[in-house]
Amino acid sequence: MKKSVSRRDFIKKSAVIAAGISIVPRYVLGRGFIAPSDKLNIAVIGAGGKGFTDLVNVWNNGASNIAAICDVDWNRASDAFEKFPNAKKFKDFRKLLDSMNDIDAVTVSTPDHTHAIIAHSAMQLRKHVYVQKPLTHNIYEARILTEAANNYKIVTQMGNQGASGQGVKTMAKWFDAGMIGKVSEVQVWTNRPVWPQGIPTPTDKPALLEGLDWDNWVGPAQWVDYHPLYHPFKWRGWWNFGTGALGDMGCHLIDPPFRVLGLGYPTEVESSVGAVYSKDWVPDYFPESCPPSSRTQLKFAASEKNPCEVKMNWTDGGLRPFHPELIPADHPIGDEDSANGVMMIGDKGIMTCGTYGKNPKLYLNSGEIITDTSDEKLIMTLPEDGHQAMWTEACKDGFGSNKHRELTSNFDFAGPLTESILMGNLAIRSYNLREKSGNGFDYPGRKKLLWDGVNMKITNFDEANQFVKREYRAGWSL
Repeated sequence: MKKSVSRRDFIKKSAVIAAGISIVPRYVLGRGFIAPSDKLNIAVIGAGGKGFTDLVNVWNNGASNIAAICDVDWNRASDAFEKFPNAKKFKDFRKLLDSMNDIDAVTVSTPDHTHAIIAHSAMQLRKHVYVQKPLTHNIYEARILTEAANNYKIVTQMGNQGASGQGVKTMAKWFDAGMIGKVSEVQVWTNRPVWPQGIPTPTDKPALLEGLDWDNWVGPAQWVDYHPLYHPFKWRGWWNFGTGALGDMGCHLIDPPFRVLGLGYPTEVESSVGAVYSKDWVPDYFPESCPPSSRTQLKFAASEKNPCEVKMNWTDGGLRPFHPELIPADHPIGDEDSANGVMMIGDKGIMTCGTYGKNPKLYLNSGEIITDTSDEKLIMTLPEDGHQAMWTEACKDGFGSNKHRELTSNFDFAGPLTESILMGNLAIRSYNLREKSGNGFDYPGRKKLLWDGVNMKITNFDEANQFVKREYRAGWSL
């Protein structure tokens, strides 16, 4: 079998034998110097807000070259343009990908509804991709990207940075040692949304922001006119663009139990949503806007790591579970303010953590409370940029390398995680759908939904399957 050669090894060997060397490998120049041959050429798509943080982290103080910056809103991207004046500027990612053949890798830090289209376009050109969480806007897109990563042999990473932190690793070690036994219940909660949700669709038409390409911002979503309730940031609360509280925080909070317990596709899901009333008895219902609060239960089959079924309960809108008896009354659950958190409840004890898997704790049935192990403080030891830096190093070594396999959120993991999270959104969006009955009446489809994960299909309420994928606007396709 022909041995694969990484990009780095190829360049180094070529540099040694070529006459008139112009690209010098790192080992020739000595410690502390990064040769051009060891630098990735990275294109950044989405450079405002979180996109700017991702940009700085993949650049990593010069370890990578920022070759191009693309953003539909050049005002929001102004800090990025100022920091990297030599990077080529684009508003349309398609023009960037068409014109820059020397790009090695792409970061995608745009609103949820454009993740899949952009990432898949880059992957088809054999560009490695880093995609912000959630990986995609719907279940079908997540499946497509997961398959594409292996078909095109792309090094991938999703932007749920807590996956690379010490906290999650410690929780896995505790669980694998049998410290809380078999887990049958998981509680996950968040204070999101912290943006408007459960509101009517705006009907006024304010002036378009200067420097904003709104047509490309809307992209594959159904067309709506510009409004500040969509851009910037507030897009998270609209199904046309965002994935609500669950999509925003699920990849951070559901990641630890999904990883630690070795979970796969859920088998069933059930949701209920909060309502808003402006008059007696009749709730306001705004199907375009994500609800102000929701509860969702996902059921997972037993796994190789955890030999019993798991019911995972998600709560958003600032509601949270109550203290179990094992956790003292004055102890916070999850984060220090208990606003976000995770509890894995086993037959020998309870394991908790906060956002990003930080500050894990054990509350054992014996009454013992454990907050550290092997004299190692359980804090997030990975630098803020570590999750991205591991991806850039893996890109240099290539698909299938040890560094690639060690990535904590490559699409083989991030894809099924995202599908499970978006399964919750499918149930939330189905909550007020009407189901036709045999007697001529129809009722809200408020039932437990049974899921065929392999075939991506609800088997007992066909109306819900409309949310597995979406229809793209004319001119856009995956």
